[in-house]
Amino acid sequence: MSYMCFLFKVADTFKMEKPQMYNQARKLPITGCLLSAAFFGSLGSSFLYGYNLSVVNAPALYIKEFNNKTWIERYGEPIGAETATLLWSITVSIFAIGGVLGALSVSLIIKVLGRKGTLLVNNIFALIAALLLTLGERAKSFEMLIIGRLVIGVDSGIALSALPMYLGEISPKHIRGFIGQFNSILICLGVFTGQVLGLPELLGQESRWNYLFTFLALPAVLQMCVLPFLPESPRYLLMERRDEAGAERAFQRFLGKTDVSQELEEVHAEARAQENLHTVSVLQLLRNPAVRWQLITIIITMACYQLCGLNAIWYYTNGILREAGFPDNILPYITLSTGIIETLAAIVSGLVIERIGRRPLLIFGFSAMAVFFSLLTLCLNLQDRTTWMPYLSYVCILVVIASFCSGPGGIPFILTGELFEQSYRPAAFMIAGVVNWLSNFAVGLLFPFIQEALQSFAFLVFVVVCTLGAIYLYFVLPETKNKTFMDISQSFAKINKIPLPSPAQEMELVLSSDTNGKVEDAKIESSL
Repeated sequence: MSYMCFLFKVADTFKMEKPQMYNQARKLPITGCLLSAAFFGSLGSSFLYGYNLSVVNAPALYIKEFNNKTWIERYGEPIGAETATLLWSITVSIFAIGGVLGALSVSLIIKVLGRKGTLLVNNIFALIAALLLTLGERAKSFEMLIIGRLVIGVDSGIALSALPMYLGEISPKHIRGFIGQFNSILICLGVFTGQVLGLPELLGQESRWNYLFTFLALPAVLQMCVLPFLPESPRYLLMERRDEAGAERAFQRFLGKTDVSQELEEVHAEARAQENLHTVSVLQLLRNPAVRWQLITIIITMACYQLCGLNAIWYYTNGILREAGFPDNILPYITLSTGIIETLAAIVSGLVIERIGRRPLLIFGFSAMAVFFSLLTLCLNLQDRTTWMPYLSYVCILVVIASFCSGPGGIPFILTGELFEQSYRPAAFMIAGVVNWLSNFAVGLLFPFIQEALQSFAFLVFVVVCTLGAIYLYFVLPETKNKTFMDISQSFAKINKIPLPSPAQEMELVLSSDTNGKVEDAKIESSL
């Protein structure tokens, strides 16, 4: 009889207290500690990635001249056209190779150093790269430029995995998307900063271009000054380090309240529900049927992130503006509008993501890109017919950029952290990172050939990619906003053909969780 009373009591507790606790969670203010972790974590990580995407555009001519001058001094003759193209191509594309190396190593580094520790140590790569890229001209070594780009690529590869993981684990579920979008916002801000500093009036001159790379050290140093005073991921501390006291202090600082028993119990429940508390390997993740569709979803989403055609937009922007009659000397200032649109769209996405959700923003973003890529193709083929067509083409470019940043530009990183529970997360980020960087490299390698073969119809390839991505997400991806990591995993149970627990099994788990929780707490207390 007492057992039945206890069951009803547990059921009533879930029915009555869960909405109340949810409403209380929504009323909690966002703390300065959480915002500082999101901003400074992103500043030394995703900001540098965005900056390195755009920083080589302004000094491209000067770097090529430097390569030629250095070649003449070494070998007594001008560099050949093919060799010059090869040197420049390696300098640009080796950034993606470094990204792959960083993504491959992140799982091991995170296991040893933790999320925050990985971000801090990663700054060493940024400082080394800044030194190599700044001093390459004085040392008359284009090899130093190439190695510097490789090293900063490693930095970005590690950062784009460690940062989203950290942000996802320190955030309350009702603002996890908002905090996660700091990654995307700072990428766009980094791109815009690279465009601004590359203006001729600032550092885009022959005598100053190497200082564009010196700037890499500033965000890294700022992160190194602030991040040590902010907490580590409480989930990492509790589930992987077994440091309950440290996890409690971290939750208290991030959430701005003293009673964090609910958050601690949620993490304990997730730990007890997982089959394997130890971090799984990539091979184990690939073999596990319980996470098969989560993995497929992340691979497709991350591939579409790079293959959707945004990088190819930059090939056409200046040409379209020239067709519209803008002189070359003001093109850098007009193209700043692309960076402004990028940043604004990412900020708006961060503000609305918890209201609209991840799934609608992703589907809308890819669908809108497909529509306006189609319209852009039409405009490019009618460019010579009317005087106002180039302006319409440029508007299409701006809308494509805004559509990308509204969802596809940041949410794939958030989803990688949300679709997997703690023990699977490092391996999932490694796979997502490798797919991201290999797709980036493939676009840079193949698009010039696609452009040469298809000319103005090249964007139709990206229409297909965006359309297929939107269709897949519509049918497969569940909404993840305001859900725990366990709830999200259960959303995939049906498609993974994993049987959900019956009500009796769920109640048994509740009862065993209560008993095991007390035993686990006793073990932790005895070990302290």
